[in-house]
Amino acid sequence: MSFERIIMIHPSKESTLVIIKPDGVQRSLIGEIIKRYERSGLKLIAMKIVTASEEKAVKHYYEVGGDAWLEEVGRKARASYEKKGLESPFATNMENGRAVMMANAKYLSSGPVVAMIWQGNQATALVRKITGGTEPLTSDVGTIRGDFTLDTYALADTDQRSVRNLIHASGNVEEAEKEIPIWFKEDEIINYRLIAEQILYDVNLDGILE
Repeated sequence: MSFERIIMIHPSKESTLVIIKPDGVQRSLIGEIIKRYERSGLKLIAMKIVTASEEKAVKHYYEVGGDAWLEEVGRKARASYEKKGLESPFATNMENGRAVMMANAKYLSSGPVVAMIWQGNQATALVRKITGGTEPLTSDVGTIRGDFTLDTYALADTDQRSVRNLIHASGNVEEAEKEIPIWFKEDEIINYRLIAEQILYDVNLDGILE
């Protein structure tokens, strides 16, 4: 079964990528993070612990976003410098964006990560809601980032590093389609049925009463 079919067959089969980053692994939050997604009704269909090369991490960011992503990230970084009354050390938004990408890649490849594919109705949006905003400090209480870490853009900028926010989650379905093949082969994805899916998705809830 192709990646496209895995993601697009039916709304309940939407699949999305989640990566528990090195800080999440080192803080022994793997089980807690999985529990948050699992109890929402999402189904885990692939998981592995790996140490990504920096080359793979760069591919993860650049292959999905390309030059347009670098330009936008660079623009935001420049705006952040200006907001603090500072001048960006980079001449162009593209250079700034590339620096951000390399910092992210260094972070993602700094230690073991747990890559996962979660499946379910609106899986991508639901995962992002459970995960919380990119900056932990401003993430809502009750989200993973809001509950389990405290990093900020300001601290990351001061230390000239990426924000340590525990998790990568696909931004949308299109991103998931590009990201999943970077981390998983097709034969590593398990298609199976959970008993709970009858309650979540069965049209008539047949078979509940004896």
